[in-house]
Amino acid sequence: MKTAVVDKIASIAHHNELGSELRLSGNIPCEEGVLLAVRVLNNKTRYNTLELTSGRMATVNQGDIVVGALGHRNALRGYSGHLPEKLEVGDTVQLLNIGGVLGICDSANPDVGPPFNCEVLGTVLHFPYLGERIGVPARAGKHPFDSLAKLDTHGVPVVALAGTCMDSGKTAAACAIVGRLRHLGYSVSACKATGVSLRRDINAMEDAGARATMIFSDLGVVTTTAKNGPALTRALLTDLAKDSPDVIVLELGDGLIGAYGVEAILGDAGIRAAMTAVVLCANDPVSAWGGAKILREQFSIEPTVVTGPATDNAVGVEQIAERLGLRGINALSNGVLLGDAIAAALQGKSA
Repeated sequence: MKTAVVDKIASIAHHNELGSELRLSGNIPCEEGVLLAVRVLNNKTRYNTLELTSGRMATVNQGDIVVGALGHRNALRGYSGHLPEKLEVGDTVQLLNIGGVLGICDSANPDVGPPFNCEVLGTVLHFPYLGERIGVPARAGKHPFDSLAKLDTHGVPVVALAGTCMDSGKTAAACAIVGRLRHLGYSVSACKATGVSLRRDINAMEDAGARATMIFSDLGVVTTTAKNGPALTRALLTDLAKDSPDVIVLELGDGLIGAYGVEAILGDAGIRAAMTAVVLCANDPVSAWGGAKILREQFSIEPTVVTGPATDNAVGVEQIAERLGLRGINALSNGVLLGDAIAAALQGKSA
């Protein structure tokens, strides 16, 4: 056991209440969610920030000692990497996302450049036994994840947002909906059920007026998959529904076709039955067409409305109406109208 003074603690360790001086172990369990301290070995000019436990974004510099968590990532517009099978102090891992996920990078999108290389310093220890100096590996998350979680929304309606890809406008739409519903007198809770650990999106929903928020990493899951996505969604919705909000806004990160479990969630009959409205977020009219086709034909879901970059101007909106028979509303320029359309759906009226 040795001591290290760290410079930055990533948001994946949000629930661990870590100080700047930590105890480290050379015994490294290669398991998702285990917290590691690492030393950054290079500088970057792109994709070079880290989300801290405070929610602030900080620039990462060569030589920084950072706390992150072991995990994997399968991102189309970022890094793809896997959980290492074995690690020792002095080995090199990569920082796979700005939330602090650490793993072995397999592929990088040219837009973000090569990743940060990091020297492993050791496993972060915490000391759960009062009066005893027995340290155990610290792990991400606040609540234990129950893979057998049952769904009980207590009758609270759920508004789900599904996208055609990363960066299709899901969080912007979620925030517009949360903000407008709150102004209409609804108490709104919100969660993000799929993706890679990053609290930015649920922080934005809180800023928009959500009274309670959750994300899958609260349950110790660093990166979601088709295997754990449905159970995580059931657990998140059930937990938020206990406080009886008027509505829960559910963001499904990544895209309808992807590795993070969105298809598995929508394929769960119980979860689908809990959804009062589904918002399709699309990057362009072609992806809107494909997204609507997947929702309709694979899951028997009729989208309530289409939003995202596909609706940035009248051309896209007109194409969506003509080709899909759906209403297109841009969340950035017409957020109030989008929220009103969802309010109408919650009341069983036509949007």
